[in-house]
Amino acid sequence: MNPAQSSPLAQLFPSESQIPEQYHIEPLHQREYLINGEMRPWNGPVSEVYSPVCVPQPDGTLQRKLVGSFPVTTDKEALEALDAAVAAYDNGRGEWPTMSVADRIRCMETFVGKMLEQKKLVVNLMMWEIGKNLADSTKEFDRTVTYIYDTIDALKDIDRAGSRFRIEEGIIGQIRRSPLGVVLAMGPFNYPLNETYTTLIPSILMGNTILFKTPKHGSLLHYPLLDAFRTSFPKGVVNSIYGRGANVVPPVMQSGKVNVLTLIGSSRVADELQRHHPKLNRLRSIMSLDAKNAAIILPDADLDVAVKECLLGALSFNGQRCTAIKIIWVHRSISDAFLKRFSPAVSALKLGMPWDEGAQITPLPEPQKTDYLTGCIQDAESHGASIMNEGGGETTASLFKPAVMYPVQEGMKLYREEQFGPVIPVVPFDEVEEFINYLITDDHGMQASVFGTNTDRIAELIDPLVNLVCRVNINAQCQRGPDTFPFTGRKDSAEGTLSVEDALRSFSIRTCVATKDTDANKAILNEIIADHKSDFLSTNFVF
Repeated sequence: MNPAQSSPLAQLFPSESQIPEQYHIEPLHQREYLINGEMRPWNGPVSEVYSPVCVPQPDGTLQRKLVGSFPVTTDKEALEALDAAVAAYDNGRGEWPTMSVADRIRCMETFVGKMLEQKKLVVNLMMWEIGKNLADSTKEFDRTVTYIYDTIDALKDIDRAGSRFRIEEGIIGQIRRSPLGVVLAMGPFNYPLNETYTTLIPSILMGNTILFKTPKHGSLLHYPLLDAFRTSFPKGVVNSIYGRGANVVPPVMQSGKVNVLTLIGSSRVADELQRHHPKLNRLRSIMSLDAKNAAIILPDADLDVAVKECLLGALSFNGQRCTAIKIIWVHRSISDAFLKRFSPAVSALKLGMPWDEGAQITPLPEPQKTDYLTGCIQDAESHGASIMNEGGGETTASLFKPAVMYPVQEGMKLYREEQFGPVIPVVPFDEVEEFINYLITDDHGMQASVFGTNTDRIAELIDPLVNLVCRVNINAQCQRGPDTFPFTGRKDSAEGTLSVEDALRSFSIRTCVATKDTDANKAILNEIIADHKSDFLSTNFVF
């Protein structure tokens, strides 16, 4: 038997017969894609999808299980999808952008009904494709549905606010929000459904038409929902793009026909894509990018709270979250006490397959990720840090046991790089100013967490931190929710703001119809409104 196969981690991988029947999966081979209201057949190259879940082979090795495959289209198909979106928008005269808000909402509600029919399959694909555990996969689906309904409610509120006329300085005006045009939407692998839809849904509801590029990992789970898009919205409103991003996205951007780029990914990719657009002043970008969210544990902190929140913040979904706590600063006077509690808690987390009850650490979807994380540990060790928890850094195939590294300092990879995985750097500090200077010199500016009980010390940190990051969490982990709170970042961490209401505003623009306050003009407005001659110029309420 392969020596690796006899390790405790290897024993966690199931044989085919050990996979629970309700979570068993037959390979799903996608041979079609959505363009212009049609599911077009694909007979060209495909990309095979292998799960991070491995299955033991007769020779004792572990092999990633085949989940299915999806099309690898070319720039030709991408430009056809672009043409479909451009035609559907038709310079703002298309059926979708001119449709009433009430009718757009009805289409979206139809979509949600059809989406719910695919819940079991989508959740199962999420577990198999990216290794997210059953509880979190189910929560992601349910949260996405809730997000859609919350977005619909927020749109109703925005539309109601715009249903009245204003009279200022002898001018009568009605101000409402209108769409921006063609949106290129690119989602991440770690929240392939939820974070993708937090841009996709508000874009569509505001009357834009969409080019949707699926993520490399977590692409197949979108396939069961393509027909729901096709049958819920007019043709050309939603179009899917497949293939290597480096091949299919640049020609789309170079066309200059994309009005909005929305990306959840890396700042490096964002910079490259934006540079391809010939008229950057015409391009609106709404993006959630890199993050190195830091936590600071003050000398007076409640260590029970700090340990619990840092554990959740650093290792939920294996630390593969942009909002994860990716570095912990702890005052030197309590560093030993913190590590004595934190390190065993990390080692006690249950490792297992996504469907295993209580599994908190699951296989990593990126094939080279374990090698990268091992390299980060070795780099830290070469500069004087040590693994503080039992078994930290042990790896077999796609499973990686979380590691707590201490003391981490400038010059180590873990000090500045976003590790996006289950390795937790801990930095000792003597003065709070060290932590503030770290954030000042950091390329990121999404969130920070402050743990303490002394209100004077907490207050002294709040004031500088709110100008360095966009959310300060007091005695709590970094996180995105609730979805009604603004979600954004400074520096390389974001562009634009995402939340239920902010996203609707981000994917639209305020537009005004105005006239002088005269009897003749008021008669014109009254006739247009009374006879329902315009969808924009209206006092109708959406209930």
